Amino acid sequence: MSGRAMSFGRVAEAYERFRPGYPVELVDLVMTYAGRPVRAALEIGSGTGKATRLFARQGIAVTATEPDGAMLAELRKHVPANVKAVQASFEDIRPGERYDLVYAAAALHWTSAERRWSRMAALLKPGGVFASFGGPIQLADPAVREAVRVARTPYLESDEIPSPDGTPPEHDMQWPGTELQRSEWFVDVQQSVIERRLTVSADDYVGHLATISAYLELPAAQQERVFSRIRRVLPKTVEIAADITVHLASRALARER
Repeated sequence: MSGRAMSFGRVAEAYERFRPGYPVELVDLVMTYAGRPVRAALEIGSGTGKATRLFARQGIAVTATEPDGAMLAELRKHVPANVKAVQASFEDIRPGERYDLVYAAAALHWTSAERRWSRMAALLKPGGVFASFGGPIQLADPAVREAVRVARTPYLESDEIPSPDGTPPEHDMQWPGTELQRSEWFVDVQQSVIERRLTVSADDYVGHLATISAYLELPAAQQERVFSRIRRVLPKTVEIAADITVHLASRALARER
């Protein structure tokens, strides 16, 4: 796992404070797709438990895995008793128990591409559901977005994470749906988008930026300067587009590991 993937622990409390949670609409979408009871779920890269608590509140027994100990400690402050928190990366998880649902919330891109889908399939019951969801948070106003880009550019050309398989943003099916469609282990790949617009203060928006890996990799002095430059071009409140792209797939019945 890359250093960028393991950069969040030192800002775990800020991550919990400034990253938006997930709407109930998301769990409804996953449960409708499953079409049968989901009693046990495994979460990959649970962070501070933003998605964990959403699924656990539905009565699902969630095993939340997270490689960063500081993030896991923050998660334990917020999740209900039916969550089992385990410090482990996706690659560390050994097949054993099989789950009705395996999901990743804004975390799948940190996993290794090598044997990703055979590993995932080995954790699922035949017919079980895999779900991945997340998406970048962007300023809704193009003029404000451009002002922030100009302010950021001397220190950071882009703060986004490119598609892991190079799928262009205009493609109908986005990653990881593209990989799932090519995988022999999964069928009925679906993609949908939950549209969200949120209004936050300028300070909270900058607080959110301070939890993004691209900024976390900058030296502390550069972080301070770039956030100061961005703060100066923001109005008091900003509207953000926080759409959630959801990918769902079913573990093929005919395949065994």
